[in-house]
Amino acid sequence: MKTLTFETTIRAPRARVWDTMLGPETYKAWTAAFCEGSHYVGSWEQGAKILFLAPSGDGMTSVIAENRRHEYVSIRHLGMIENGVEDTTSEKVRAWTPAYETYRFEDVPGGCHLTVTLDTAPDFEQDMRDAFPKALALLKGLCEA
Repeated sequence: MKTLTFETTIRAPRARVWDTMLGPETYKAWTAAFCEGSHYVGSWEQGAKILFLAPSGDGMTSVIAENRRHEYVSIRHLGMIENGVEDTTSEKVRAWTPAYETYRFEDVPGGCHLTVTLDTAPDFEQDMRDAFPKALALLKGLCEA
């Protein structure tokens, strides 16, 4: 596993960045950089199960490890969903789980500094390096509009 970090400063209040990042419709807009039609099913409340899905229904099954409103959210990825089947126990999944993805929101002059860290398997590292800057640019555009 490798931990990657991405950062951006957004000219918008921290609460707006948080709400835009996690809102169901705006989530779809900024995560289109990963997969057009990406969405989630579930809750961002601490301890809640949440599924991150492609339009096909394939995706990841996760739990919100920590949620401090407008400050920090940590996602613990536990497995994959393929062809409607949730897999948290196969050797393939156990090789990279649990994996964490965190978002830290900090006030800075003129807006919010967002820091993203995520654990990624070597097979997905380049995809994340390519897509995350694009996704954060989309999020920034939504927040600053």
